[in-house]
Amino acid sequence: MITNISKRLLIGLSFIICHFSLSEAVAADYVDDINNAANNEAGHQVIYEMNVGSFTQAGTFAAAQQRLDELKTLGVDIVWLMPIYPRGGGINSPYAPTNYQEVNPAYGSVDDLKAFVTAAHNLNMQVWLDWVPNHTATNADWVTMHPEYYGWNGQQEFHHPNNYGDVWQLNYYNTELVNAMNNALKFWIDEADIDGYRCDYISSPQIPASYWTETISLIKNYKSGKTITFLGEADIAQDVTKLKTVGFDYDYAWAYQSSLASYGSTGIYAAPLKTNADKMLTASSSVSFGRLLYVTNHDQNFNESKKTLTEKYGNNRYPLTVLAYTLYGMPLIYNGQEVGGNQALNYFTDTKINWTMKDDKMRNTIRTLTALKHAVPALDDKTAVNWVTLSPANSNVLAYTRKVGNSEILVVLNMATQASTATLTSITAGDWSLWLNSETIAQGVSRKQQTFSSTQTITLDAKGYRVYVKGTFSEEEPPAPEVYVPILNNSDEVCIFFETANADTYAVWAWGALGGGEAYCTNTSWPGDDMMLMGQTATGSYVYKCILTKTNEIPQYLIISKNGGDAKIYDGITFVNHGYYVEGQTTPTQIISATTGIKSVYDSPNGDSRIYDLSGRQVVNNRDLTNGIYIRNGKKIVIK
Repeated sequence: MITNISKRLLIGLSFIICHFSLSEAVAADYVDDINNAANNEAGHQVIYEMNVGSFTQAGTFAAAQQRLDELKTLGVDIVWLMPIYPRGGGINSPYAPTNYQEVNPAYGSVDDLKAFVTAAHNLNMQVWLDWVPNHTATNADWVTMHPEYYGWNGQQEFHHPNNYGDVWQLNYYNTELVNAMNNALKFWIDEADIDGYRCDYISSPQIPASYWTETISLIKNYKSGKTITFLGEADIAQDVTKLKTVGFDYDYAWAYQSSLASYGSTGIYAAPLKTNADKMLTASSSVSFGRLLYVTNHDQNFNESKKTLTEKYGNNRYPLTVLAYTLYGMPLIYNGQEVGGNQALNYFTDTKINWTMKDDKMRNTIRTLTALKHAVPALDDKTAVNWVTLSPANSNVLAYTRKVGNSEILVVLNMATQASTATLTSITAGDWSLWLNSETIAQGVSRKQQTFSSTQTITLDAKGYRVYVKGTFSEEEPPAPEVYVPILNNSDEVCIFFETANADTYAVWAWGALGGGEAYCTNTSWPGDDMMLMGQTATGSYVYKCILTKTNEIPQYLIISKNGGDAKIYDGITFVNHGYYVEGQTTPTQIISATTGIKSVYDSPNGDSRIYDLSGRQVVNNRDLTNGIYIRNGKKIVIK
């Protein structure tokens, strides 16, 4: 079936054939096969940042445990849990712990955490805890039990670091405090068998570098046969250079992520991307540890003024995601990013992820990228990047290869708002396999063979991307389009449907006379709320839906815009609730009144969000849901 394939990929596929024949009754595509089989060593891993309180409706370890297999299929190797400790300080920050050896009671018990870790280990996934070394909550247990643990500049006095009024600074010049912190780190290894720590605010001037040198060595050697990994929240390579040799396994490529802040929805030339990437690659070459690359995390998603992926990056969010996964280092998926990342998740209140949001393009792109990370030796964290020369020059397109031995990958990104054609020179001639194609990935994963010359011309769609793997692989066509029949989630919702020939990104701006021209969108800035791509018609047109969530009464007018800019399909036409609009027609062709068919609804004890067929077998990736049971928010819905 497969020739000229790496040993890594061959072993993974041989395992998954056995695995699925024993335990799964549903078909899986080649990306699922790779990700479900993966048991990857450092250098080929993907990390998922999870806020337990947001990840499920129940917000518990037990509920999150029920969804670990979904993360496995997504391609997750490491689950980093945001702080799990009891919260204090008055504003409910997870980074204001009251006790380092207890868990937030809203999440469950220590036994529930242990069960979560065991389940993750059974799926060959690691679990890392978020460690908060610099400070505790102002009402932490130690405040009264050990006031000598606190201080500033070596003095025993209470102090708010960075003027954070909910926390007190710890005093690392106190030997007993150092011992207490180290004992707490050991506690979770003994008690829950955790695999690593993401360490918060390691750049604190109040934590001496010598502490990290001694503690990291101590914890890594604490238990024979147990590997503990340390990720430091700082750009050590370019910023906090005093920590270069203290023992961290990974740092943040923070300066690189910050360089992407201006990459909104407009056309962006490729040159700035290359310049910023080169700065990161140069800094990375001088350090022994790995780098964490990401387009968003809890800080970018909630703390910054531009929060969601669409607000931060517009349609650049897709090619920038490809860049983060294929450029260098270990990629990060943030809480819900796989369904579009278009919620601002308040981690103080544990905003629940809306798993009903649909972004098949993002999800299929991410899970294909994780499969590439797992299967292709050239995508080891530290493999060098080789920029491909374009002749003639093309300011819109960025192309590069990465190569180890006989393994090679080619990535081509178009950052323009229109299609671009680029001619690549001096690439390796021969057989290549197209694993990721922006034009078809929303429909599903595929694989297609191509033969390249050393000079090759490639045309990409607007904000398009292609990822090729050198060699000969089995070909797989994308699945047939999912035919979508428009329905309402419930009869009370306010929404519109939109049918168009092109799978672009569309947004709705709705408004009326209420309050003097109030907008009814969740996103109150132009161009409004993203529409969800629900599926296709029998003739291949794309059907979008937008549910207005801030609606006190029915709006009067709407605008539909295209690709995050001023390209308006409709401009100020009359809003009709549940109206089905077709591009080119300014009035609805029909009004949708049918709601989701529900045969019975009853409580489900596990309260997860998975889908089963009527025989009780789990349906992977929402496939084959003509008849089935959908469990959501603790309610089981039988669909007939």
